[in-house]
This record gives sequence, C-alpha cells and structure tokens, in this order.
Amino acid sequence: MIEINNLSLEIKGKKLLNDINMTIHDGQITGFVGPNGSGKTLIMKCICGFITSYKGEILINGKDAKTIPIKPMGIIIETPGFIPYYSGYKNLKILASLNNNCSLHGIRSSMEDVGLDPGNHLHVKKYSLGMKQRLGVAQALMEDREILILDEPFNGLDFRITEKLRNRLAAEREKEKTIILSSHNKIDIDLLCDNHYYIEDGYVK
Repeated sequence: MIEINNLSLEIKGKKLLNDINMTIHDGQITGFVGPNGSGKTLIMKCICGFITSYKGEILINGKDAKTIPIKPMGIIIETPGFIPYYSGYKNLKILASLNNNCSLHGIRSSMEDVGLDPGNHLHVKKYSLGMKQRLGVAQALMEDREILILDEPFNGLDFRITEKLRNRLAAEREKEKTIILSSHNKIDIDLLCDNHYYIEDGYVK
C-alpha cells in the first residue's frame, strides 16, 4: 500500500503540488485524472524517488519512500529511453540483466502482451512512437514488480493493443499488485480503475 500525506512540491519558487493526500491500496488500480500540467506526473515521480525535494510524507508498505534504495516498482514515466541500434528484445534483455530478476520468457510474454514481436530484429530507432510506447510498457511489466507506476500507458496505442494491455493490467490486479495509471481517456479509467483521483493545478479536487 502507498500512503501520501501532505505532499507539497515547490520548484524555483513555484508551488507545483499542494498538500496532496492519497491512499493507494494493494490489489487495486488507482487512476490519476487531469489535464496536462496538472501534477499527475510529478506525483508519480515523487513516489518513484525521481524527485525527493518534496515536503510531506510518502509511505510504501509502511516505510518512508526516501529510505528505500531500490523500490519494488515497474515504471513508465514520460518518453522511455532505449539504445537505438538494438532491437526491442535486446534492449529489454540488457535491462533485465541489470537486476537479474526476469526470465527470457518474462520478456517475451510482456512484449507479446503489448503487441510486439520478440523475434522482430528491427532497431528501436526505426520504431514508431506507438511501438516505443509499447516497449516502455513491456519494460515496466517484465520483472513482475509488486508496484506498477504507468504514466499514460495507452498513448499511441490502437484499439487492439489497448484491449491486450487492459487485459494484462486486469490480470496484474488479480495478483494483488498496487497499480497507478494516468490517462486522458475516461474509458480507460472507467473500465480499469477501482478508484481515481482528479488532479488539477497541483491539487486533488
């Protein structure tokens, strides 16, 4: 479970998050809804530890997030970066080797669940925007982490791939994962999320 208590963030004198309070439960999908620039991605970055200059408290399974050196998370936030001259499969294989926490089967199944062919040797530099997005989602899923943080995971996906990803996320929820996702699409939120928070101008409305 993730608890956020009085989370505030100020950068260069500008208040970007204002006393955010949330409780995000295991075994549920929690949605972040709101316009661009509302603070959704900033909250995710604070949870993941990409931003630590915030005030307030973020607890992950009862522990202060700032004290957890390696967080048990699969993450896609903003545009993922990959080695352009390698295939998608080779990129994921290299990433998996860093933690040695993912089988080759896990890589392949995560790619297939987002509509990518692990046997395709096309270099990532030749991927479309949608393919890069799908590879980023596969990277977040492949290590079977207990927490998934997915910032706009459905961007650039066609209907068929969106359905496959929705099914995969529903299966992850059945495994008692803690899942946070943001989406501009009300259908994604209505179909997948057990609850959601509406965020605007750095406030939870």
